[in-house]
Amino acid sequence: MLIRRAPDIKSSEITTPDVYLSRRAFMAGAAAMALSPAGVAGAAAPPAPPLLPAKPNPAFRVDDPPTKFESATTYNNFYEFGVDKADPSIHAGGLRTRPWTVRVEGHCARPKTYDVDELMRLFPLEERVYRLRCVEGWSMVIPWTGFPLASLIKRVEPTSRARFVEFTTLFDPEQFPGQKTGLLSFSSLDWPYAEGLRLDEALHPLVLLTFGMYGRALPNQNGAPARVVVPWKYGFKSAKSIVRIRFVTEQPRTTWEKAAPNEYGFYSNVNPTVDHPRWSQATERRIGEFRRRPTLTFNGYADQVASLYAGMDLRKDF
Repeated sequence: MLIRRAPDIKSSEITTPDVYLSRRAFMAGAAAMALSPAGVAGAAAPPAPPLLPAKPNPAFRVDDPPTKFESATTYNNFYEFGVDKADPSIHAGGLRTRPWTVRVEGHCARPKTYDVDELMRLFPLEERVYRLRCVEGWSMVIPWTGFPLASLIKRVEPTSRARFVEFTTLFDPEQFPGQKTGLLSFSSLDWPYAEGLRLDEALHPLVLLTFGMYGRALPNQNGAPARVVVPWKYGFKSAKSIVRIRFVTEQPRTTWEKAAPNEYGFYSNVNPTVDHPRWSQATERRIGEFRRRPTLTFNGYADQVASLYAGMDLRKDF
């Protein structure tokens, strides 16, 4: 939610981000317990997503212990389901993830509409443990299941005119109450949700086309049935519930860029030296912990991805 500064408020009176986030986490958890089916007397908890076996890839994992599944699935940003962290887990149960297709199109030699289950059979699935860092200052460690997005990109053969990749989320206000006008909506957003990467970023082996987490299919609130995970960028760059992947020549205008260009740039790399206009990015709070820890440049993946931005001013291209 966009917050306008009030010039007559003293800085000493402004709640610090860590206190605000800890309060919000408590309130979100309480709301989730009160309003979810599991919190209603006599109601059964929603069934766990089906198992999605995959071979762990030790080359793509971090040593930090994974965030608890319950936390990772009840504290989310997914504005299609509402503006609060608890809203996705409360409202996502009605999302129909089958049948589901993903259209791959634009400047490529072999465009095709893929059924999501066909996509999952194209290449071997693997499990990777990645950090996820939110622009609001919290982070998680999640075991994801998918295959490198580069495998699909190479299959469809982008042409020389393809310089960027645009991702589009499903637009369906009947299934996504946050896309309607009302209490759950975020009126500054231009639906459907769109994100993008440079083609060389999208081809990087870290970028995962993702269908599962914690050994199971993606829960609806985490981007089912297919999303991307770009671990060195802030979490909103990892588009959820994708229905289109499009190769374009011009840099696509992403949803958050259009809503607040001074706060959310196209690149949105995790950079502790570039603060959000409303809070510092120098530290973060891992969900499940109370202490704050230093934010790592590129979310700890600098050795792998820094070369993508050689010669760029990362304070300007934020």
